[in-house]
Amino acid sequence: MSKAAQFPDGAFAALSPQTMVELFEQLPEVAFFVKDAEGRYTAINGSLLRRSGLKDRQDLLGKTVREIFPPDLAARFEAQDAEVLRTGRPVRDQLELHWYADQQRGWCLTTKLPLRDSSGKVTGLVGISRDVQPPGETHNVPEAVAEAVDWLRHHFGEPLTATTLAAEARMPAVRFARLTKKLFGLSPSQMITQTRLQAATDMLEKGKASIAEIALNCGFMDHSAFTRAFKTALGHTPSQHRSRRKLVAVVE
Repeated sequence: MSKAAQFPDGAFAALSPQTMVELFEQLPEVAFFVKDAEGRYTAINGSLLRRSGLKDRQDLLGKTVREIFPPDLAARFEAQDAEVLRTGRPVRDQLELHWYADQQRGWCLTTKLPLRDSSGKVTGLVGISRDVQPPGETHNVPEAVAEAVDWLRHHFGEPLTATTLAAEARMPAVRFARLTKKLFGLSPSQMITQTRLQAATDMLEKGKASIAEIALNCGFMDHSAFTRAFKTALGHTPSQHRSRRKLVAVVE
């Protein structure tokens, strides 16, 4: 029988939000945050501050996501928070595509856990958003894994599974999954989803193909499956994304 994690006597009281912030300051690729039951930030690290485009922590602390981020991102974050706070169920390793303050895109894995008081009532949440290395960056990657990643870049539109990729790498599925998690921070299934969504995003922004055509070209079963996956990762639908990027191009 496994044992639950425990703190030494008196140590839990010393594990303040500020202690956690100082810990996560050592991980610049990880955004750390604590929120209260109303979804207001009560603790953040420097990485989250930079991603928000703000310079002073006081400009973010006490605020909700709607006061900080663009509407589409804010709606996605707020819905996640509300689900965790309402149900007490965590969000684990949710693959998401973000636009940062400098308008650069970046993939992240987001985890949010409920915080509870001594009676078990949910009083807030704690979370991290961790940058992940794009699988296309295969320097310092074992040759077999690099070959599988390169194969994925050219065959993402085909029916694929984690086992398919492992076979391309000529190794057992469990070992391949362990390596991709270590090298890229992603499971094989997440790699497939990320590659497909990245390709679909480029097609939406640069091409004229219909949403249904893009869905099929990128390996999704149908228009609905594509829309669900896209909205989960980006917070809005493919049609909304195309309209917004066209508007940005006009303004620029």
